[in-house]
Amino acid sequence: MKTANLIPFVALIVATTTCFAQDRIYRCGNEYTNTVSEGQARNCKLISGGNVTVVQAQKSVGTRVASASQAGQRVDAADQRAKDSDTRLILESELKRAEARHAELLKEYNSGEPEKLGPETRNHQKYLDRVAELKASISRNEADIEGIRRELARVPSTAVSSAK
Repeated sequence: MKTANLIPFVALIVATTTCFAQDRIYRCGNEYTNTVSEGQARNCKLISGGNVTVVQAQKSVGTRVASASQAGQRVDAADQRAKDSDTRLILESELKRAEARHAELLKEYNSGEPEKLGPETRNHQKYLDRVAELKASISRNEADIEGIRRELARVPSTAVSSAK
């Protein structure tokens, strides 16, 4: 009686272990295959140990076609002038903001001798740190202003006459 109950149990164990058994996997460069004939024909290397999971990437043909068709299109001259005008206006407003910030920094820097704040009267190192920070901020701001001016020089000047 006990052996009769044991036979279905053993059959179940054998069936589940064969489900989880993995075939031989061959690596052919960056490709993997579990077909023995293909692996031997291409001189692929047999991978032993470890599990290999291969997920195939989906081909995105639609995006390539769309981007290729858009690359060949030309922008209308009026649209381009409007974009250039908007770009120039944005850059000019950034330049004004940067120049105003630069004026504030120079005023606070006071030719290298800014006024001491409350805790700086007793701790001279805090004062020196703030002076160094102000000097670094001024040089960064000057570099920003020069960058904005370079960008403004790149924008066509015809946009100014059409915008006004």
